[in-house]
Amino acid sequence: MLDIKFVRENPEAVKDNIRKKFQDEKLPLVDEVIAKDAEARKAQTEADSIRAQKNTISKQIGALMKEGKREEAQALKEQVAANAKRLEELNRIQEEAQEIVHKDMMVIPQMVSDKVPIGKDDSENVELQKFGDPVVPDFEIPYHTQIMESFDGIDLDAAGRVAGNGFYYLKGDIARLHSSVLSYARDFMIGKGFTYVIPPFMIRRAVVDGVMSFAEMDAMMYKIEGEDLYLIGTSEHSMIGSFIDQILPENTLPRTLTSYSPCFRKEKGAHGIEERGVYRIHQFEKQEMIVVCRPEESMEWYEKLWRYTVELFRSMDIPVRQLACCTGDLADLKVISCDVEAWSPRQKKYFEVGSCSNLGDAQARRLRIRVQDENGNKYLAHTLNNTCVASPRMLIALLENNLQKDGSVKIPKVLQPYMGGTEVLIPKHNIMK
Repeated sequence: MLDIKFVRENPEAVKDNIRKKFQDEKLPLVDEVIAKDAEARKAQTEADSIRAQKNTISKQIGALMKEGKREEAQALKEQVAANAKRLEELNRIQEEAQEIVHKDMMVIPQMVSDKVPIGKDDSENVELQKFGDPVVPDFEIPYHTQIMESFDGIDLDAAGRVAGNGFYYLKGDIARLHSSVLSYARDFMIGKGFTYVIPPFMIRRAVVDGVMSFAEMDAMMYKIEGEDLYLIGTSEHSMIGSFIDQILPENTLPRTLTSYSPCFRKEKGAHGIEERGVYRIHQFEKQEMIVVCRPEESMEWYEKLWRYTVELFRSMDIPVRQLACCTGDLADLKVISCDVEAWSPRQKKYFEVGSCSNLGDAQARRLRIRVQDENGNKYLAHTLNNTCVASPRMLIALLENNLQKDGSVKIPKVLQPYMGGTEVLIPKHNIMK
């Protein structure tokens, strides 16, 4: 959500930002916001004037009654009654106008950074840099669920019977590998000075409205029937929500947190072979990074966060690249965002494994997260989030990049302590040609 004063003073800049995001249908909202804001402020000014007259008129009525000027006093009493009626009308006008302003402001997008490339959708995202050399082995790599099945490590059929499409059972060594990656990511972030947190996995509607756009909510969130609760799509939601209505002492910033949670999402792709298996699912687990900081520090933290993800993947010898999200692929609350994509030797291309975002003061404004400096001055915090690792999607990259010609899978050295010292996983069924 933007500052209403900024919209009032910079309507053309706000409209230009909307055009950059290819959301021209929202352009009329800017004019409506300005008009309704002016209407509300005009009503407020008149109401304040009427209230200011109240004491004066009351004193005048008292004086006139003492002087026996009842007719004049009665005229003033009638004016008081008319003023009261007008106040009611002005309050209604102001409330209705403010309601429209709030509704419109909730869908007018955040101003994007000038570093964000212009583009209509994710097909126009821009590769910025690569880390590690992508390798295509001299043998054919099976689909990721086939690799898992060779270890008796996944059961999609049972999950389908129990919960339907988009769910899975992980078993044995594959389930242990899944947990090992998350544990390693947890300790990796603790080593970076982040505080480990396990948050609530459900949040109230007020928090949902504060952390994401309406479009995102409709596409992602599961509502708990009969309750003011939603299942989180990522722990960012409940982590940022924990600061709602808080005033944070400036000397306690930045707040650097790493959170574990299961994540629940409505999305289930049906757009080609790579949407099968466990790539796009209703339920997964994730280790997240969250930062709440001063505005002048947020871009510095943005750079740090996505680089932590790169460092994590490279420590497991997985090649990755950074991809700048274009304006059309940027969610409405984001100032700037990038994806980290891992190399898939089977597909011979990269695929998304994480996303890093700087949301500026958008979430803080919606959730009223303020900072107070040593002089008592208050201002809005900036918030950032980044995927450390999301599994089982991470397993796809890990298995493909460590699969050997005989069907075994090498365990990266950093994961071996979490796997009881195991260096290689030996398949139970040979699926290699």
